[in-house]
Amino acid sequence: MKVTEKMSQRDTLNSHHSEVLLEVNRLTKMYGKVQALKDVSFSVKNGSSYGLLGPNGAGKSTTMKILTGVIKANKGSAKLLGKDVSKDQAIVSKYIGYVPQEITLYEQLSAYDNLIFFGQMYGMQGNALKKRVEEVLIQTGLADRGKDAIKTFSGGMKRRINIGAALLHRPKLLILDEPTVGIDPQSRNHIFDMIRDLNRQGTTIIYSTHYMEEVEVLCDEIAIIDEGSVKAQGPLGALLEEFGKKAIYLEVANMDIPPELSEDIKVVKEGSGWILETEKVAETMKVLLNLAAANHWEVKQLEIVRPSLENVFLRVTGTALRD
Repeated sequence: MKVTEKMSQRDTLNSHHSEVLLEVNRLTKMYGKVQALKDVSFSVKNGSSYGLLGPNGAGKSTTMKILTGVIKANKGSAKLLGKDVSKDQAIVSKYIGYVPQEITLYEQLSAYDNLIFFGQMYGMQGNALKKRVEEVLIQTGLADRGKDAIKTFSGGMKRRINIGAALLHRPKLLILDEPTVGIDPQSRNHIFDMIRDLNRQGTTIIYSTHYMEEVEVLCDEIAIIDEGSVKAQGPLGALLEEFGKKAIYLEVANMDIPPELSEDIKVVKEGSGWILETEKVAETMKVLLNLAAANHWEVKQLEIVRPSLENVFLRVTGTALRD
């Protein structure tokens, strides 16, 4: 490759910083007569952590397999740095790290040898590869188990090595498909820490899951996918603001029935207190404080309830998140 070509490629990468890294446009995928994806579109900014949230069978895995060139879409396109991933496999293998839902490791081989094998698949070799494998073993928290056969590992440890394999070539975009299914809390926390560190260092993350709370702690932008199409997308805060219920939690000592409030406030019993759903949060808070002062309530708790992603999902899809 000529030096000028190399420079222009680097310029391209730099110019994309804080801009769109991945542009997904109207992806459609059929399996026989079953439509797995219908016009799926979203874009992922460079350096962001993007959550794909939806129930099992929503189309998340199909989307990821198209992004990584494993399968082809019937219609639509996915472009990484402006290049179509279905036509340019080189850009996929250079810039994308993909962690599939199924663990793809050789059980008889050690963690170290598994990583060497995957590194070679990415075209790495020699001392540079060995050094990188050592770094990844440290990153996954498994440096002390590097020489042990994978078959002796717990499910969570296998997951961590599986993620490690996708990090060897330092991808710009790391795609994780349900990476915490069926693992122990310790491994789950370690995976969260790894993802946060990678994101802080500039790796763009696409994180697919059906666990709401994971998206809330890890992702700054999300798309909600259900029945093969994107039902809502945008910054997490904006979606919570738009679709989340606005509410107040009130708990008063020795009060068995909720206070009389205007009819547009929906009151729901919650634990020892009540959830008051209202669009006018500030006004309602003021009314409650005045009532408390006038009636000498012993207020145990009075707080604004943060809208939850669960509310959002319910409002957007009309159903609770099915497992």
